[in-house]
Amino acid sequence: MLGLKQVHHIAIIATDYARSKAFYCDILGFTLMGEFFREERNSWKGDLALNGHYTIELFSFPEPPARVSHPEACGLRHLAFSVDDIDAAWQQLQQQGVMCELVRIDPLTGKRFTFFADPDGLPLELYQA
Repeated sequence: MLGLKQVHHIAIIATDYARSKAFYCDILGFTLMGEFFREERNSWKGDLALNGHYTIELFSFPEPPARVSHPEACGLRHLAFSVDDIDAAWQQLQQQGVMCELVRIDPLTGKRFTFFADPDGLPLELYQA
């Protein structure tokens, strides 16, 4: 047994580091814990926390290839975040200019959820816990 305890962090590569940092911090509510420019890679790295817990490494790289999304490709499908009030969260995203799908109900759990995308099209989900 490996002894895995939890997911430590998620790494995301952005085409426009400043735009993605603003999206994750100003719209989604992450906190920038640290930010580093890695000159040898011409790359920014931002450490983002959610409710005080290190969650996302946000990277920039020169000319990264586009993510294959539609139709869905093999690999990471989406990132999901839990919320207490999906209607309020949906409204806040809409007010920030973030287009969301209509809220649906998961037929297996009966819980409500919606999808939206980050500035690079990475699929994100809100799931009412």
